[in-house]
Amino acid sequence: MAAAPPQRLNLSKTTSRAQPRRDLLPPLDWTAGHGPVTGALSAASGAEAVAMVGTLAHMPPGWPLAIGAAGALGHGIGNSLRRHLTARSMLTRSTSWLLAGGWTSFAIATSPLTWLATGTLAALGVGIGAMASSAAWHEEAVEEERLAEQRRNQPPAPDPGDDGFDPWRRQMAEEWRERVWRICRVAIKVVAVERWDNGAGFSVGAVLEQSASGAVTWQRVDQGAKAMAGDARLPLGCAISVEEGDQQGTVILDIPTENVMAGAYEYPDDLSELSINGPIPWGLLGNAREIAVSLREACALFLGPPGSGKTTFCDGVLCGFYRCTDVIVWAIDFNAGSLGLPHVEPWLEAQGLRPADPTMPALPKQARPGIDWLASTPGEALKMVEALIRINAARKVQYADLMRKNNTRLLPVSAQVPQIVLMVDEGAELLSASNLKDPAMRDLKEGIREVMRTTRAMGIREILTAVDGNVSALGDTQIRKFSPVGVALTSGESSGNNLAKLFPNARVDTSQLNEKGSGVIGSATSDGFAPRPFKAWNVTPATIRRVQAKTWQRRPALDKVSARAAGEDYAQRWNPERAGWMWNGTDDDGPSVYTERDKAADRRPGLNLRSLRDQQPPAGPSDAEMDALARRFMDEIDAQFGTTDEPGTKEASTGTPTGLNLSALRDSTPSSGPDWLPDALAAIRDAGPAGIKLSAIADTVGRSRPAIRTALRGLVERGELVYRDNGPHSVYVHPDHA
Repeated sequence: MAAAPPQRLNLSKTTSRAQPRRDLLPPLDWTAGHGPVTGALSAASGAEAVAMVGTLAHMPPGWPLAIGAAGALGHGIGNSLRRHLTARSMLTRSTSWLLAGGWTSFAIATSPLTWLATGTLAALGVGIGAMASSAAWHEEAVEEERLAEQRRNQPPAPDPGDDGFDPWRRQMAEEWRERVWRICRVAIKVVAVERWDNGAGFSVGAVLEQSASGAVTWQRVDQGAKAMAGDARLPLGCAISVEEGDQQGTVILDIPTENVMAGAYEYPDDLSELSINGPIPWGLLGNAREIAVSLREACALFLGPPGSGKTTFCDGVLCGFYRCTDVIVWAIDFNAGSLGLPHVEPWLEAQGLRPADPTMPALPKQARPGIDWLASTPGEALKMVEALIRINAARKVQYADLMRKNNTRLLPVSAQVPQIVLMVDEGAELLSASNLKDPAMRDLKEGIREVMRTTRAMGIREILTAVDGNVSALGDTQIRKFSPVGVALTSGESSGNNLAKLFPNARVDTSQLNEKGSGVIGSATSDGFAPRPFKAWNVTPATIRRVQAKTWQRRPALDKVSARAAGEDYAQRWNPERAGWMWNGTDDDGPSVYTERDKAADRRPGLNLRSLRDQQPPAGPSDAEMDALARRFMDEIDAQFGTTDEPGTKEASTGTPTGLNLSALRDSTPSSGPDWLPDALAAIRDAGPAGIKLSAIADTVGRSRPAIRTALRGLVERGELVYRDNGPHSVYVHPDHA
């Protein structure tokens, strides 16, 4: 009987359950690189395998170590440098290769199957895994920081909205937005691009965007102005000017495309009325717009080397004052009046004191001179400065009610009470320490500094010019401190020294400002402006005459209070004895202009010492003229001092006057001189043997120290007072106590 075939069991269901489900297992990517864990396992297992094979094959123990060193150099260092990995990743890779090679050599030399070899291999695997994990985290952090830096360095995208710009403005806005970001690292949003009227450039107005590190200021953009000008390839002489806008957080860039500083610009035809209470134009900025300065409360200091156009610039400043209805100009110029004479000559011609030039605009006889008082000697300058000090004192008292009505501590300057501006050409030099040995210059220096310090409220200000701005030329640093308005003319300079002395923090490329009349101007007044390049107007003598001819009617007279305080020094300022040098010159043809008016001069009141003033007279006077001059000289002295007998002479007993008596000048209490002199002498006498300082005398009589020193100097020279020179402790002593 045949056996029945075996039955087949259906094991499909059981088999399907026994087979693993591939969708439940983690997927394996055999092309993926090792991570920190798999890398450590791979290194440990590989080292174990090599050690086992090397032991069976009797491999030299040094070979695995050499292979590990090669891997450290090639894979650990070379490959890491190629992939720009960090130093930590480079160190981890190199160390792993060296440790694996070193353990393998150790295992071949001993035995890979010992507990020591197995334990050390496990420890190395854990260490390599930890190092790899740390390196991976560090690499990820560095990569994220690098990507963030790239995002920060990416310039912000422009606003896609409608900006209202035409194609040219849109192009300039995008170009300068990108340039400011690239050079200054400041993000801006351009809101305006305007061409200049003269076509010499354009201005860009922008809002400063907030950065990730915080708010930025417009000074950041200003620091890159020079670099941006070079990046934009602007012509030489075109310096970008950066300033704050009308709101904080905004900036304006003035970008010249033509060198305005290289041109010559005449004084403007617009001679409309101005006031010292408002800004007065002094020149042109790089965008060809006028730069105006306020001088009601400010003194000014002009610096410029010879040939820089300083005198021409001063002429333009004076023309600005002529347009004002409330300014009187006084001037001190020891260089034969070279600064002031062109401004006085039109008036001298109107008075018939100089021959008129028919080709030039003429002034009427009733016109006032452009410069109201001009001094060319230290003595005349000292009279002027002392008059200013007296005017300051008088205005404080006499105009107290006026200031109270206007609720101000500043004198309300107007055409009725004009401001006095004293311009001192090369005035800083006369303040230098080299003039301290000259008593007159010492008094003048002290007076100029006193005017600068004490007269601001009463409408008296000074303008000083100098070649250099160092302390040896200015005497001390007070001149710069009391001169908030500064001008540094840079033509002829090689290192920008004057710019650094006037504006230490200014970032202006003066190498671009090498044309005459160009420089840097700045004002630290309340309505002032940061230092910026500018160009002075070209002012000629014909320009001065044109301006004076159009403005003489608005020129004010000195108010009565000030005129009384200035006294005879001011009233007689145009007397021939003091001002005759202005018209007592010679023509190129030879004959003296003044000799044609000798007879008229003889009829004028006062003493005419023309023969003492002419350095090169055309011809010597005759004996008869000398006798007449001597008689006039004696008559003038008799009229001034009186003719009496000397005490103790024979003629005195008979009562017959025979000679000149000047004993009044020898009295210890003089009968002539300032009215305060007896009080000063009484104070010196009351001080006793210890004497009294000059400052104490000034406080006693209420006068300035230069005025007192001048009055007492003559008494000291005649032996009627004793002066003990002891530096700051010097005193005057009366002869009764000497």
